[in-house]
Amino acid sequence: MNRREFLGQAALAAASLSACSSLNARTTPDSPVARARTPKKVIVIGAGLAGLGAGYELTQAGHDVAILEARARPGGRVHTIREPFSDGLHAEAGALFIPNNHHLTLKYTNLFGLPVEPSPPPAATGLFYVRGRRIVATRGVNVEWPFDLTPDEAKLGLAGMWEKYVSAGLDGLGDVTAPGWPSDSRFEALDRMSASEFLRSRGASAGAVALLGVGYLDFIGDGIDSYSALLMLRRLALRRTEALRFAIRGGTDLLPKAFATRLAPQIRYQSSVVRIEPGETSASVVLKQDGRLQRLTADHVVCTLPCSVLKHLDVSPSFSPQKGRAVDQLPYTSVARVYLQFRRKAWAAENLTVTATTDLPTKWVFEHTANQPGPRGILEAQAIGREGQRVTQMAESERILFALSQVERIFPGIRADFERGVSKSWDEDPWARGAFAYLRPGQMRSLLPHLARPEGRVHFAGEHTSPWSGWMQGALDSGLRAAREITDRA
Repeated sequence: MNRREFLGQAALAAASLSACSSLNARTTPDSPVARARTPKKVIVIGAGLAGLGAGYELTQAGHDVAILEARARPGGRVHTIREPFSDGLHAEAGALFIPNNHHLTLKYTNLFGLPVEPSPPPAATGLFYVRGRRIVATRGVNVEWPFDLTPDEAKLGLAGMWEKYVSAGLDGLGDVTAPGWPSDSRFEALDRMSASEFLRSRGASAGAVALLGVGYLDFIGDGIDSYSALLMLRRLALRRTEALRFAIRGGTDLLPKAFATRLAPQIRYQSSVVRIEPGETSASVVLKQDGRLQRLTADHVVCTLPCSVLKHLDVSPSFSPQKGRAVDQLPYTSVARVYLQFRRKAWAAENLTVTATTDLPTKWVFEHTANQPGPRGILEAQAIGREGQRVTQMAESERILFALSQVERIFPGIRADFERGVSKSWDEDPWARGAFAYLRPGQMRSLLPHLARPEGRVHFAGEHTSPWSGWMQGALDSGLRAAREITDRA
Protein backbone atom coordinates (compact mmCIF):
# COMPACT_ATOMS: atom_id res chain seq x y z
CA MET A 1 0.00 0.00 0.00
CA ASN A 2 1.58 3.31 -1.06
CA ARG A 3 0.95 6.68 0.59
CA ARG A 4 -1.87 7.62 -1.79
CA GLU A 5 -3.63 4.29 -1.20
CA PHE A 6 -3.18 4.63 2.54
CA LEU A 7 -4.66 8.14 2.58
CA GLY A 8 -7.62 6.85 0.63
CA GLN A 9 -8.10 3.97 3.06
CA ALA A 10 -7.72 6.33 6.00
CA ALA A 11 -10.43 8.59 4.58
CA LEU A 12 -12.69 5.56 4.16
CA ALA A 13 -11.96 4.50 7.71
CA ALA A 14 -12.67 8.00 9.03
CA ALA A 15 -16.04 7.86 7.30
CA SER A 16 -16.80 4.52 8.93
CA LEU A 17 -15.90 5.95 12.33
CA SER A 18 -18.14 8.95 11.73
CA ALA A 19 -20.99 6.65 10.77
CA CYS A 20 -20.63 4.79 14.06
CA SER A 21 -21.46 7.95 16.00
CA SER A 22 -24.97 7.99 14.56
CA LEU A 23 -25.83 4.31 15.07
CA ASN A 24 -27.87 5.07 18.17
CA ALA A 25 -30.08 7.41 16.19
CA ARG A 26 -31.54 4.85 13.82
CA THR A 27 -32.72 1.27 13.84
CA THR A 28 -29.91 -1.09 12.82
CA PRO A 29 -28.73 -4.50 14.04
CA ASP A 30 -26.38 -2.49 16.27
CA SER A 31 -29.12 -0.33 17.80
CA PRO A 32 -29.62 -0.33 21.60
CA VAL A 33 -32.02 -2.70 23.31
CA ALA A 34 -35.55 -1.34 23.66
CA ARG A 35 -36.67 -0.15 27.09
CA ALA A 36 -38.13 -3.03 29.09
CA ARG A 37 -41.88 -3.00 29.64
CA THR A 38 -41.43 -5.12 32.77
CA PRO A 39 -37.93 -4.90 34.31
CA LYS A 40 -36.44 -8.23 35.29
CA LYS A 41 -33.66 -9.42 37.56
CA VAL A 42 -30.76 -10.75 35.47
CA ILE A 43 -27.51 -12.50 36.45
CA VAL A 44 -24.69 -12.29 33.93
CA ILE A 45 -21.91 -14.87 34.27
CA GLY A 46 -18.61 -13.37 33.13
CA ALA A 47 -17.29 -9.82 32.74
CA GLY A 48 -15.62 -10.32 29.40
CA LEU A 49 -16.88 -8.16 26.55
CA ALA A 50 -19.91 -10.41 25.98
CA GLY A 51 -20.99 -10.11 29.63
CA LEU A 52 -20.15 -6.42 29.86
CA GLY A 53 -22.01 -5.66 26.63
CA ALA A 54 -25.06 -7.64 27.75
CA GLY A 55 -24.93 -6.09 31.22
CA TYR A 56 -24.63 -2.58 29.84
CA GLU A 57 -27.52 -2.93 27.37
CA LEU A 58 -29.75 -4.66 29.94
CA THR A 59 -29.04 -1.93 32.48
CA GLN A 60 -29.78 0.77 29.90
CA ALA A 61 -33.06 -1.04 29.17
CA GLY A 62 -34.04 -0.81 32.85
CA HIS A 63 -33.31 -4.32 34.13
CA ASP A 64 -31.74 -5.16 37.50
CA VAL A 65 -28.37 -6.68 36.59
CA ALA A 66 -25.65 -8.45 38.59
CA ILE A 67 -22.42 -9.49 36.83
CA LEU A 68 -20.32 -12.30 38.33
CA GLU A 69 -16.63 -12.45 37.35
CA ALA A 70 -14.14 -15.08 38.52
CA ARG A 71 -11.11 -12.90 37.81
CA ALA A 72 -10.11 -9.74 39.66
CA ARG A 73 -10.36 -7.70 36.45
CA PRO A 74 -12.84 -7.17 33.62
CA GLY A 75 -12.23 -8.06 29.99
CA GLY A 76 -11.80 -11.83 29.89
CA ARG A 77 -9.69 -12.60 26.84
CA VAL A 78 -9.25 -8.88 26.17
CA HIS A 79 -6.12 -8.35 28.23
CA THR A 80 -3.35 -5.76 27.84
CA ILE A 81 0.08 -6.60 29.28
CA ARG A 82 1.98 -3.62 30.74
CA GLU A 83 4.49 -5.36 33.00
CA PRO A 84 7.44 -5.96 32.85
CA PHE A 85 7.87 -3.61 29.90
CA SER A 86 9.85 -0.34 30.05
CA ASP A 87 8.92 3.22 29.06
CA GLY A 88 5.19 2.65 29.47
CA LEU A 89 5.07 0.21 26.53
CA HIS A 90 2.36 -2.41 26.34
CA ALA A 91 1.31 -5.45 24.31
CA GLU A 92 -1.94 -7.33 23.83
CA ALA A 93 -2.42 -10.84 25.21
CA GLY A 94 -5.79 -11.20 23.53
CA ALA A 95 -7.71 -8.99 21.12
CA LEU A 96 -5.55 -6.74 18.95
CA PHE A 97 -7.48 -5.06 16.17
CA ILE A 98 -10.83 -3.55 15.27
CA PRO A 99 -11.51 -3.88 11.53
CA ASN A 100 -13.30 -0.87 10.08
CA ASN A 101 -16.36 -3.02 9.24
CA HIS A 102 -16.82 -4.08 12.89
CA HIS A 103 -19.31 -1.30 13.44
CA LEU A 104 -20.59 -2.51 16.80
CA THR A 105 -17.11 -2.50 18.36
CA LEU A 106 -16.42 0.93 16.89
CA LYS A 107 -19.78 2.16 18.16
CA TYR A 108 -18.81 1.36 21.74
CA THR A 109 -15.33 2.88 21.41
CA ASN A 110 -17.03 6.01 20.12
CA LEU A 111 -19.66 5.90 22.89
CA PHE A 112 -16.96 5.78 25.57
CA GLY A 113 -14.73 8.35 23.86
CA LEU A 114 -11.81 5.97 23.34
CA PRO A 115 -9.26 7.16 20.76
CA VAL A 116 -8.48 4.75 17.94
CA GLU A 117 -5.76 4.84 15.29
CA PRO A 118 -5.00 2.88 12.13
CA SER A 119 -2.87 -0.14 12.99
CA PRO A 120 -0.43 -1.28 11.88
CA PRO A 121 0.93 1.55 9.72
CA PRO A 122 0.92 0.95 5.97
CA ALA A 123 3.62 -1.29 4.52
CA ALA A 124 4.44 -2.10 0.92
CA THR A 125 6.04 -5.41 1.81
CA GLY A 126 5.17 -8.68 3.48
CA LEU A 127 7.71 -10.59 5.52
CA PHE A 128 7.84 -14.39 5.38
CA TYR A 129 10.14 -17.07 6.73
CA VAL A 130 9.43 -20.37 5.01
CA ARG A 131 11.44 -23.49 4.23
CA GLY A 132 14.47 -21.90 5.87
CA ARG A 133 14.33 -18.80 3.70
CA ARG A 134 13.61 -15.21 4.68
CA ILE A 135 11.46 -13.58 1.99
CA VAL A 136 10.47 -9.93 1.73
CA ALA A 137 7.56 -9.91 -0.71
CA THR A 138 6.77 -6.61 -2.41
CA ARG A 139 3.21 -6.00 -3.45
CA GLY A 140 2.73 -6.57 -7.17
CA VAL A 141 6.07 -8.32 -7.61
CA ASN A 142 6.06 -12.06 -8.13
CA VAL A 143 8.17 -14.12 -5.74
CA GLU A 144 9.97 -17.39 -6.34
CA TRP A 145 8.48 -19.37 -3.47
CA PRO A 146 10.34 -22.43 -2.14
CA PHE A 147 7.30 -24.67 -2.65
CA ASP A 148 6.58 -27.26 -5.31
CA LEU A 149 4.08 -25.24 -7.36
CA THR A 150 2.75 -26.00 -10.82
CA PRO A 151 3.93 -23.64 -13.62
CA ASP A 152 0.49 -21.99 -13.64
CA GLU A 153 0.57 -21.49 -9.87
CA ALA A 154 4.06 -19.99 -10.01
CA LYS A 155 2.81 -17.57 -12.66
CA LEU A 156 -0.27 -16.67 -10.62
CA GLY A 157 1.80 -15.88 -7.55
CA LEU A 158 0.47 -15.90 -4.01
CA ALA A 159 -2.21 -13.26 -4.63
CA GLY A 160 -3.41 -14.98 -7.77
CA MET A 161 -3.59 -18.38 -6.08
CA TRP A 162 -5.52 -16.85 -3.19
CA GLU A 163 -8.03 -15.38 -5.63
CA LYS A 164 -8.42 -18.61 -7.62
CA TYR A 165 -8.50 -21.14 -4.81
CA VAL A 166 -9.99 -19.15 -1.93
CA SER A 167 -11.73 -15.86 -2.77
CA ALA A 168 -13.65 -17.23 -5.76
CA GLY A 169 -15.21 -19.78 -3.40
CA LEU A 170 -16.94 -17.07 -1.35
CA ASP A 171 -19.67 -16.43 -3.90
CA GLY A 172 -23.07 -17.95 -3.14
CA LEU A 173 -22.70 -18.10 0.63
CA GLY A 174 -25.57 -15.67 1.23
CA ASP A 175 -25.76 -13.60 4.41
CA VAL A 176 -23.39 -15.42 6.75
CA THR A 177 -24.64 -13.29 9.68
CA ALA A 178 -28.29 -14.31 9.24
CA PRO A 179 -29.90 -16.23 12.14
CA GLY A 180 -29.90 -19.94 11.41
CA TRP A 181 -27.14 -19.80 8.77
CA PRO A 182 -26.00 -22.31 7.41
CA SER A 183 -29.29 -24.21 7.48
CA ASP A 184 -29.25 -24.68 3.69
CA SER A 185 -28.35 -28.32 2.93
CA ARG A 186 -26.23 -27.24 -0.05
CA PHE A 187 -23.55 -26.20 2.45
CA GLU A 188 -23.31 -29.68 3.94
CA ALA A 189 -20.50 -30.80 1.62
CA LEU A 190 -18.47 -27.68 2.41
CA ASP A 191 -18.90 -28.29 6.11
CA ARG A 192 -17.79 -31.93 5.89
CA MET A 193 -14.47 -31.09 4.23
CA SER A 194 -11.47 -29.43 5.86
CA ALA A 195 -10.04 -26.16 4.60
CA SER A 196 -7.14 -27.98 2.95
CA GLU A 197 -9.52 -30.41 1.24
CA PHE A 198 -11.49 -27.44 -0.08
CA LEU A 199 -8.36 -25.94 -1.65
CA ARG A 200 -7.47 -29.28 -3.25
CA SER A 201 -11.05 -29.63 -4.56
CA ARG A 202 -10.50 -26.36 -6.43
CA GLY A 203 -7.33 -27.65 -8.07
CA ALA A 204 -4.64 -26.48 -5.68
CA SER A 205 -1.45 -28.54 -5.67
CA ALA A 206 0.08 -29.82 -2.45
CA GLY A 207 2.67 -27.04 -2.66
CA ALA A 208 0.00 -24.39 -3.14
CA VAL A 209 -1.97 -25.70 -0.13
CA ALA A 210 1.19 -25.55 1.98
CA LEU A 211 1.98 -21.99 0.87
CA LEU A 212 -1.60 -20.73 1.30
CA GLY A 213 -1.65 -22.28 4.75
CA VAL A 214 1.30 -20.16 5.90
CA GLY A 215 -0.34 -17.34 7.79
CA TYR A 216 -4.05 -16.78 8.33
CA LEU A 217 -5.28 -20.23 7.27
CA ASP A 218 -2.92 -21.95 9.70
CA PHE A 219 -3.93 -19.70 12.63
CA ILE A 220 -7.08 -21.68 13.49
CA GLY A 221 -7.35 -24.89 15.49
CA ASP A 222 -4.50 -27.27 14.70
CA GLY A 223 -3.97 -25.81 11.26
CA ILE A 224 -5.49 -25.94 7.81
CA ASP A 225 -6.37 -29.66 8.04
CA SER A 226 -8.29 -29.37 11.31
CA TYR A 227 -11.28 -27.10 10.72
CA SER A 228 -14.36 -26.90 8.53
CA ALA A 229 -14.01 -25.33 5.08
CA LEU A 230 -17.36 -23.65 5.71
CA LEU A 231 -15.93 -22.01 8.84
CA MET A 232 -13.03 -20.67 6.77
CA LEU A 233 -15.37 -19.31 4.11
CA ARG A 234 -17.61 -17.60 6.66
CA ARG A 235 -14.64 -15.95 8.37
CA LEU A 236 -13.29 -14.73 5.03
CA ALA A 237 -16.72 -13.54 3.86
CA LEU A 238 -16.89 -11.29 6.92
CA ARG A 239 -13.57 -9.73 5.88
CA ARG A 240 -14.62 -8.82 2.33
CA THR A 241 -15.51 -5.22 3.24
CA GLU A 242 -12.54 -4.77 5.56
CA ALA A 243 -10.31 -1.92 4.35
CA LEU A 244 -8.32 -0.99 7.45
CA ARG A 245 -7.81 -2.04 11.05
CA PHE A 246 -7.78 0.15 14.11
CA ALA A 247 -6.22 -0.18 17.55
CA ILE A 248 -7.36 1.53 20.73
CA ARG A 249 -4.67 4.00 21.67
CA GLY A 250 -3.31 3.11 25.10
CA GLY A 251 -4.40 -0.53 25.04
CA THR A 252 -7.39 -2.66 24.08
CA ASP A 253 -8.27 -3.22 27.76
CA LEU A 254 -9.50 0.39 27.90
CA LEU A 255 -12.73 -0.82 26.26
CA PRO A 256 -13.71 -3.36 28.97
CA LYS A 257 -12.50 -0.92 31.63
CA ALA A 258 -14.85 1.72 30.23
CA PHE A 259 -17.77 -0.70 30.42
CA ALA A 260 -16.73 -1.78 33.93
CA THR A 261 -16.54 1.80 35.18
CA ARG A 262 -20.17 2.34 34.22
CA LEU A 263 -21.21 -1.01 35.65
CA ALA A 264 -19.02 -0.92 38.78
CA PRO A 265 -21.84 -1.31 41.36
CA GLN A 266 -23.15 -4.38 39.54
CA ILE A 267 -19.89 -6.34 39.11
CA ARG A 268 -18.75 -8.86 41.73
CA TYR A 269 -15.14 -9.84 41.10
CA GLN A 270 -13.47 -13.08 42.21
CA SER A 271 -16.90 -14.71 42.20
CA SER A 272 -16.67 -17.99 40.30
CA VAL A 273 -19.85 -19.82 39.34
CA VAL A 274 -19.72 -23.54 40.13
CA ARG A 275 -23.31 -24.54 39.33
CA ILE A 276 -26.10 -23.41 37.01
CA GLU A 277 -29.74 -24.36 37.61
CA PRO A 278 -31.87 -23.69 34.50
CA GLY A 279 -35.62 -23.28 34.84
CA GLU A 280 -38.68 -22.31 32.84
CA THR A 281 -39.76 -19.40 35.08
CA SER A 282 -36.44 -18.50 36.74
CA ALA A 283 -32.83 -19.67 36.95
CA SER A 284 -30.26 -19.90 39.72
CA VAL A 285 -26.49 -20.01 40.05
CA VAL A 286 -24.23 -21.15 42.87
CA LEU A 287 -21.08 -19.05 43.17
CA LYS A 288 -17.94 -19.32 45.22
CA GLN A 289 -16.48 -16.18 46.78
CA ASP A 290 -13.91 -16.00 49.58
CA GLY A 291 -14.23 -19.77 50.01
CA ARG A 292 -17.97 -19.60 50.68
CA LEU A 293 -20.81 -20.82 48.49
CA GLN A 294 -23.82 -18.64 47.76
CA ARG A 295 -26.94 -19.31 45.70
CA LEU A 296 -28.54 -16.51 43.66
CA THR A 297 -31.83 -16.65 41.74
CA ALA A 298 -32.99 -14.36 38.94
CA ASP A 299 -35.61 -14.13 36.23
CA HIS A 300 -32.90 -14.74 33.63
CA VAL A 301 -29.25 -15.79 33.51
CA VAL A 302 -26.81 -14.88 30.74
CA CYS A 303 -23.92 -17.35 30.53
CA THR A 304 -20.90 -15.99 28.64
CA LEU A 305 -18.43 -18.67 29.71
CA PRO A 306 -16.38 -20.39 26.99
CA CYS A 307 -17.59 -23.94 26.45
CA SER A 308 -14.12 -25.10 27.51
CA VAL A 309 -14.97 -23.77 30.99
CA LEU A 310 -18.73 -24.33 30.97
CA LYS A 311 -18.39 -28.08 30.37
CA HIS A 312 -16.68 -28.44 33.76
CA LEU A 313 -19.55 -26.78 35.68
CA ASP A 314 -22.36 -28.62 37.39
CA VAL A 315 -25.65 -28.03 35.53
CA SER A 316 -28.88 -29.30 37.07
CA PRO A 317 -31.29 -29.98 35.55
CA SER A 318 -29.03 -30.81 32.63
CA PHE A 319 -29.07 -28.91 29.38
CA SER A 320 -30.81 -30.57 26.44
CA PRO A 321 -28.80 -33.34 24.74
CA GLN A 322 -28.10 -31.09 21.75
CA LYS A 323 -26.82 -28.24 23.93
CA GLY A 324 -24.82 -30.61 26.11
CA ARG A 325 -23.16 -32.16 23.07
CA ALA A 326 -22.30 -28.72 21.65
CA VAL A 327 -20.77 -27.60 24.95
CA ASP A 328 -18.77 -30.81 25.39
CA GLN A 329 -17.47 -31.06 21.83
CA LEU A 330 -16.70 -27.46 20.81
CA PRO A 331 -12.91 -27.24 20.36
CA TYR A 332 -10.70 -24.26 21.20
CA THR A 333 -7.51 -23.08 19.53
CA SER A 334 -4.40 -23.33 21.69
CA VAL A 335 -2.32 -20.14 21.59
CA ALA A 336 0.91 -19.40 23.48
CA ARG A 337 2.14 -15.82 23.08
CA VAL A 338 5.65 -14.74 24.00
CA TYR A 339 6.59 -11.04 24.13
CA LEU A 340 10.18 -9.93 23.70
CA GLN A 341 11.35 -6.39 24.49
CA PHE A 342 14.35 -5.01 22.57
CA ARG A 343 16.34 -1.87 23.33
CA ARG A 344 15.99 -0.72 19.73
CA LYS A 345 13.85 -1.58 16.72
CA ALA A 346 16.53 -3.15 14.55
CA TRP A 347 13.89 -4.10 11.99
CA ALA A 348 13.22 -0.39 11.34
CA ALA A 349 16.46 -0.22 9.36
CA GLU A 350 14.69 -2.20 6.62
CA ASN A 351 11.64 0.07 6.83
CA LEU A 352 9.57 -2.93 7.88
CA THR A 353 6.40 -2.91 9.91
CA VAL A 354 6.76 -6.36 11.37
CA THR A 355 3.98 -8.79 10.67
CA ALA A 356 5.93 -11.90 9.74
CA THR A 357 4.27 -15.19 8.89
CA THR A 358 6.35 -18.35 9.08
CA ASP A 359 6.30 -22.12 8.94
CA LEU A 360 8.32 -22.20 12.18
CA PRO A 361 6.77 -23.41 15.45
CA THR A 362 6.05 -19.72 16.13
CA LYS A 363 3.83 -19.09 13.14
CA TRP A 364 3.41 -15.35 13.62
CA VAL A 365 5.78 -12.55 14.66
CA PHE A 366 4.16 -9.17 15.26
CA GLU A 367 5.36 -5.79 16.49
CA HIS A 368 3.10 -4.39 19.21
CA THR A 369 4.88 -1.04 19.46
CA ALA A 370 4.58 0.29 15.90
CA ASN A 371 2.36 3.14 17.15
CA GLN A 372 4.05 3.54 20.55
CA PRO A 373 6.76 6.17 21.13
CA GLY A 374 10.38 5.62 22.04
CA PRO A 375 13.32 3.61 20.71
CA ARG A 376 12.35 0.30 22.32
CA GLY A 377 10.16 -2.27 20.64
CA ILE A 378 8.18 -5.38 21.54
CA LEU A 379 7.89 -8.35 19.21
CA GLU A 380 5.44 -11.15 19.85
CA ALA A 381 6.25 -14.70 18.76
CA GLN A 382 3.01 -16.68 18.67
CA ALA A 383 2.71 -20.46 18.68
CA ILE A 384 -0.65 -21.92 17.66
CA GLY A 385 -2.30 -25.33 17.78
CA ARG A 386 -0.07 -28.24 18.71
CA GLU A 387 2.98 -25.99 18.82
CA GLY A 388 1.08 -23.71 21.17
CA GLN A 389 0.44 -26.68 23.42
CA ARG A 390 4.14 -27.58 23.30
CA VAL A 391 5.20 -24.06 24.29
CA THR A 392 2.61 -24.07 27.08
CA GLN A 393 4.40 -27.07 28.62
CA MET A 394 7.62 -25.06 28.88
CA ALA A 395 8.71 -23.06 31.92
CA GLU A 396 8.51 -19.27 31.53
CA SER A 397 12.25 -18.82 31.02
CA GLU A 398 12.31 -21.65 28.49
CA ARG A 399 9.44 -20.10 26.53
CA ILE A 400 11.29 -16.80 26.28
CA LEU A 401 14.56 -18.37 25.12
CA PHE A 402 12.70 -20.54 22.62
CA ALA A 403 10.83 -17.56 21.17
CA LEU A 404 14.02 -15.52 21.00
CA SER A 405 15.73 -18.29 19.04
CA GLN A 406 12.79 -18.32 16.60
CA VAL A 407 12.79 -14.55 16.10
CA GLU A 408 16.56 -14.54 15.59
CA ARG A 409 16.12 -16.78 12.56
CA ILE A 410 14.06 -14.00 10.98
CA PHE A 411 16.28 -11.17 12.28
CA PRO A 412 19.82 -12.51 12.68
CA GLY A 413 21.74 -10.81 15.49
CA ILE A 414 18.65 -9.38 17.20
CA ARG A 415 19.48 -11.27 20.40
CA ALA A 416 22.10 -8.59 21.18
CA ASP A 417 19.30 -6.04 21.72
CA PHE A 418 17.05 -8.30 23.80
CA GLU A 419 16.16 -6.98 27.29
CA ARG A 420 13.30 -8.94 28.81
CA GLY A 421 10.30 -11.07 28.01
CA VAL A 422 7.00 -12.43 29.29
CA SER A 423 4.45 -14.95 28.02
CA LYS A 424 0.75 -15.77 28.07
CA SER A 425 -0.81 -19.16 27.36
CA TRP A 426 -4.59 -19.17 27.21
CA ASP A 427 -4.70 -22.96 27.64
CA GLU A 428 -3.40 -22.69 31.20
CA ASP A 429 -5.76 -19.84 32.10
CA PRO A 430 -8.44 -21.61 34.22
CA TRP A 431 -11.15 -19.14 33.12
CA ALA A 432 -10.42 -19.54 29.41
CA ARG A 433 -8.86 -22.96 28.70
CA GLY A 434 -8.13 -21.93 25.13
CA ALA A 435 -7.85 -18.79 23.02
CA PHE A 436 -10.93 -18.93 20.77
CA ALA A 437 -13.42 -21.46 19.47
CA TYR A 438 -13.34 -23.13 16.09
CA LEU A 439 -15.36 -25.88 14.40
CA ARG A 440 -14.02 -29.14 13.02
CA PRO A 441 -15.32 -30.57 9.74
CA GLY A 442 -19.01 -31.37 10.15
CA GLN A 443 -19.52 -29.24 13.26
CA MET A 444 -20.83 -26.08 11.57
CA ARG A 445 -24.13 -27.83 10.94
CA SER A 446 -24.14 -30.26 13.86
CA LEU A 447 -23.05 -27.95 16.73
CA LEU A 448 -23.42 -24.33 15.63
CA PRO A 449 -27.26 -24.20 15.71
CA HIS A 450 -27.27 -25.15 19.41
CA LEU A 451 -24.54 -22.88 20.79
CA ALA A 452 -26.62 -19.70 21.06
CA ARG A 453 -30.03 -21.26 21.72
CA PRO A 454 -31.46 -20.49 25.22
CA GLU A 455 -32.17 -23.28 27.70
CA GLY A 456 -35.23 -22.18 29.65
CA ARG A 457 -34.26 -18.91 31.35
CA VAL A 458 -30.54 -19.38 30.67
CA HIS A 459 -29.24 -17.41 27.67
CA PHE A 460 -25.86 -17.82 26.02
CA ALA A 461 -23.34 -15.32 24.72
CA GLY A 462 -19.64 -15.22 23.88
CA GLU A 463 -17.59 -15.06 20.71
CA HIS A 464 -18.31 -18.74 20.07
CA THR A 465 -22.04 -18.00 19.66
CA SER A 466 -21.58 -15.26 17.04
CA PRO A 467 -20.67 -15.23 13.34
CA TRP A 468 -17.67 -13.05 14.30
CA SER A 469 -16.04 -15.84 16.31
CA GLY A 470 -12.65 -14.95 17.72
CA TRP A 471 -13.30 -11.19 17.59
CA MET A 472 -14.41 -8.51 20.04
CA GLN A 473 -17.21 -7.86 17.56
CA GLY A 474 -18.40 -11.42 18.14
CA ALA A 475 -18.44 -11.04 21.91
CA LEU A 476 -20.30 -7.72 21.77
CA ASP A 477 -22.72 -8.95 19.09
CA SER A 478 -23.59 -11.98 21.21
CA GLY A 479 -24.12 -9.89 24.34
CA LEU A 480 -26.46 -7.58 22.47
CA ARG A 481 -28.41 -10.56 21.11
CA ALA A 482 -28.79 -12.10 24.58
CA ALA A 483 -29.97 -8.76 25.98
CA ARG A 484 -32.60 -8.56 23.24
CA GLU A 485 -33.76 -12.11 23.93
CA ILE A 486 -34.43 -11.17 27.56
CA THR A 487 -36.13 -7.86 26.82
CA ASP A 488 -38.32 -9.47 24.14
CA ARG A 489 -39.53 -11.99 26.77
CA ALA A 490 -39.95 -9.43 29.53
